[in-house]
Amino acid sequence: MSSRRILLVDDDPGIREVTRVSLEATMGWEVLTAASGNEALRLAGEEVFNAILLDVMMPDMDGAETFARLREHEKSRAIPVVLLTAKTQKADLASYAEMGVAGTVQKPFDPMSLGREVADALGWED
Repeated sequence: MSSRRILLVDDDPGIREVTRVSLEATMGWEVLTAASGNEALRLAGEEVFNAILLDVMMPDMDGAETFARLREHEKSRAIPVVLLTAKTQKADLASYAEMGVAGTVQKPFDPMSLGREVADALGWED
C-alpha cells in the first residue's frame, strides 16, 4: 500500500463515492473528490496530487476541456490524468491518446479491480 493522493473528478455523486471507497480500501490511496471541472481546477491549484481520475462526460465543462485547462497551469501541468469513460470505441481511445492522457478506465468498472487498472494505466508498480 502506498500513500498516493488522487483527485477524482466526476459529476455523479454515486460514482464518486464508490470510486473513492474502492481506491482507499483496495490501494490505500487518499482520494479527494470534485464534482465538476471548475472544482477540479481549483483543487489542482491548491493541493498536491499524484494523479487525477477524470470523467469524460460532465455538464458545463467536459473532461477534454478540463484536461486542457489543467495543462495550462504550471502546478497541474505534469499531473498524470486517467480518464474514466464509457466511450471506449477505437476512435475515442485514439482521441484520448492524442490528448496526452496517461490512460483510460472503462465505465462501468469493477470496484475490486479499479485500483489495479488505474495503477497499470499510470505505470505504478505498488
